[in-house]
Amino acid sequence: MAKEKILVVDDEPNIVELVRFNLENSGFKVITASDGQQALDLVQKEQPDLVILDIMLPGIDGLEVCRIFRRQRATRDIPVILLTAKTEEIDKVLGLEMGADDYITKPFSPRELVARVKAVLRRADKVERSDKIIKAGPITIDVERHEVFVEGERKDFTPKEFELLRLLASNPGKVFSREYLLENIWGYDYLGDTRTVDVHIRHLRQKIERNSDTPQFIETVRGIGYKFNEPE
Repeated sequence: MAKEKILVVDDEPNIVELVRFNLENSGFKVITASDGQQALDLVQKEQPDLVILDIMLPGIDGLEVCRIFRRQRATRDIPVILLTAKTEEIDKVLGLEMGADDYITKPFSPRELVARVKAVLRRADKVERSDKIIKAGPITIDVERHEVFVEGERKDFTPKEFELLRLLASNPGKVFSREYLLENIWGYDYLGDTRTVDVHIRHLRQKIERNSDTPQFIETVRGIGYKFNEPE
């Protein structure tokens, strides 16, 4: 069985070697880049299974690199874990808004980093393909093609946004806790942060609701989580 390939992008050689050592010991193949442009070039050439991406990079920073990944068809489905020395909340939220799947803050535990990599890859492997079409009022979800149409217009979704919408729309009226969504969409529980779910729900509302401030489809159930309202 081929080893899963991880691209590690960081301009600190000691960090790169630490990550490489622990990932290779866990059975992964590791390639590296030291700046944003090199990362953009390598991801197109190598098509890695996952990218570990430092935010503070020379030239093109990690947030912009992540944004570019998500805009390009060839790279938009590659999972991204942000690696950053920053602890400010705004950096984590910005990373998620750019389409990152997870983030980890320096200094980090190598064991935790490997656990997060495995969790993100495990979730990516579980993406099911079928010919099922999910319809909810003006929303059509084509599971096989991984496409969503709202009132006939195709909308672009990140992989996690798509999985989240599919789960909610497949179970209209069922209330899902943030913890359940985090564990079943992102593939982990205690390693995660429920704010990840809130950020992605906000993005979904902006894409499928006529007015995201007064959502018709995705309802917040106070103190619990979210549910999808079946259109009348």
